[in-house]
Amino acid sequence: MKHHALEQLQIVAEVDQDYPRQTLSKSQRLERWAALLEQNPERRLSTLHQTEYQPASQRSTMRGEGSPISVAFDDPVLRAAGLENDSYGEAKRFFELSDRQLHNVICYCHFGATVNAATAAYYIRRLVPTGTRRGMLARLREMFVG
Repeated sequence: MKHHALEQLQIVAEVDQDYPRQTLSKSQRLERWAALLEQNPERRLSTLHQTEYQPASQRSTMRGEGSPISVAFDDPVLRAAGLENDSYGEAKRFFELSDRQLHNVICYCHFGATVNAATAAYYIRRLVPTGTRRGMLARLREMFVG
């Protein structure tokens, strides 16, 4: 996916910045991210190297091609809800996660150079606020019935 600044897009297209964003709760955003990853559970995704040792300013701009965050950013629903790019800092802001929480999903020190999508989804589901987690049967029912 090629990324462009808004100014570049306005040269070739009319961009409506007042278009209403879809509102999703934190739980809905995390559930959607996990579900996207579970669509291809064996896919190997890149991790980010030593997020815990980077200065906050550098950590916020970290990104990796083919990372769990980029899977979320490739989704038009999450982008419409406000996910602006596939950086660590944007994932932290959009999904309302602490550095420690995001570190546990994306960092090299836990998984090596890659993590499979199912494992990333598992750790993301653990971040869904208690009381709003849905069981596997409820997720399957929603997937097939709607």
